[in-house]
Amino acid sequence: MGVSSNRPSAGGAVWALLVAAGTGERLGEERPKAFVRLGELPLLAEPLRRLEESSWIDAIVIAAPPGWEEPAILLAEELSAAKVVASVTGGPTRAESVRAALAEVPDDALVVLVHDAARPFVDDAVIERVLAPLSEGWDGVVPGLPLADTVKRVEADVVVETVDRTGLVAIQTPQAFPAQTLRSAYAGDLSGVTDCASLVEARGGHVRVVQGNVRLAKVTTPEDLERVSAWL
Repeated sequence: MGVSSNRPSAGGAVWALLVAAGTGERLGEERPKAFVRLGELPLLAEPLRRLEESSWIDAIVIAAPPGWEEPAILLAEELSAAKVVASVTGGPTRAESVRAALAEVPDDALVVLVHDAARPFVDDAVIERVLAPLSEGWDGVVPGLPLADTVKRVEADVVVETVDRTGLVAIQTPQAFPAQTLRSAYAGDLSGVTDCASLVEARGGHVRVVQGNVRLAKVTTPEDLERVSAWL
């Protein structure tokens, strides 16, 4: 189920899936996370506008919370986001939302970029960084940042191990993949999936990590929302 935009079905090499179906329970709001206020508009507006304005993106599919498909399309129209092709019903998990949005991508698409609306400050620099290495034959490209904090494994509130941070990075979105590679990855079991790259990796795919951005912070709590609001 979903809502189509008024524009004709788009062609193009690079399709962006904007995953916006999260409930946002930890924000303590009475509406889904993508529709809480960030400045004067819903949070969804910021990443949607940025993807719309990116010269790297040809078409956009929004995975919206159930019942919020039409408001997502109306927001796209308000922003004059002409690249938006459809707003589909997101699933109970992120992976199922991605699968639903991926079904709207035509067979002739070359690349799919998946981005979480909860990371509103996506920019052209990181989009270029994740797209460029695909021409070298990678099965996926993801942005990441080295871990700054000490990491400990804990059981029942007791430290059982301090983890060596060497080689550990925190992975962000957007993540980019050859379209057929992502389709194949999402054709199987989605249980326990945390991001798109993990599915591709599980099928033997080679995924490259490029430099992320601290402004790709994820909005999860009211404190997160307050912090990213200061970047507007």
